[in-house]
Amino acid sequence: MNEIVDYFAQIPSSHRALIIAGGIAFFWLLESIKPMFVFDYKKWHHAGINIFFTLTTVVVNFILAFVLLMAADWTVTHQFGVLQWLPDMPLWLFAIVGLLLLDLVGAYLPHLVEHKTKILWRFHLIHHTDTWIDTTSANRHHPGESVIRFAFTTIGVLVAGAPMWLVFMYQSLSVVFSQLNHANIALPPKLDKWLGYLIVSPDMHKVHHHYLMPYTDSNYGNIFSVWDRLFGTYRELPKDQIVYGVDTHMDAREHNDLGNLLKIPFQRRSKDNLESEKIIDTPKN
Repeated sequence: MNEIVDYFAQIPSSHRALIIAGGIAFFWLLESIKPMFVFDYKKWHHAGINIFFTLTTVVVNFILAFVLLMAADWTVTHQFGVLQWLPDMPLWLFAIVGLLLLDLVGAYLPHLVEHKTKILWRFHLIHHTDTWIDTTSANRHHPGESVIRFAFTTIGVLVAGAPMWLVFMYQSLSVVFSQLNHANIALPPKLDKWLGYLIVSPDMHKVHHHYLMPYTDSNYGNIFSVWDRLFGTYRELPKDQIVYGVDTHMDAREHNDLGNLLKIPFQRRSKDNLESEKIIDTPKN
């Protein structure tokens, strides 16, 4: 465990970039072998848009990385945060508790808040406009949302009292898990179900990308599925009933054009409040 801690305490930027690029390449290959859905789309054009947003996310995180470093160092120096207040524990348990806390405050909570807050939803909406969910969709975040999520991550570091090695470990795992649960792959149903009791499995997260309520407002988890189950935001929907996208932006001219996607948060629309604009979706048996 000490070797793992040492690695993430000093993880090179090149390795972090390799995790992102390697994950996309790996899951892209799996999607090509056995896709969950066969999409009729221009895969490279779609990937180009999503990779652009991935790169802007990387740039935002790189520019603001010093903020995370300062926050993590401050929590350790001043013994602030949950992990710093808990009694001594084995390093492996410290890591698990820390990852759970970072996942709750830095991922689950902001995701839920983005769905419930009108102005934040306008930025997060870009992620949901994708009607062809695959592994490149994982970091399809408007640059404005990347800043918002970074702010929540910083709050998560302060609340958790996480040292920097744990923050880097969490971010690395977060990238891989996000690529996995967005990937257009179908795991054996029983395997996906059992994985879903612990982590956010591909089938679980795909429900979140269904284009109608109440499914869009469910399954907010990033790595661990426990938060959705604990707070009552967990839902299931058969794969054959899932339709990707969001009902206000189903036109490809809106969701498949980079220029328009960048402008969406600032556009005036007659229906831009998710609570009032979505129709409750009742699955047909």
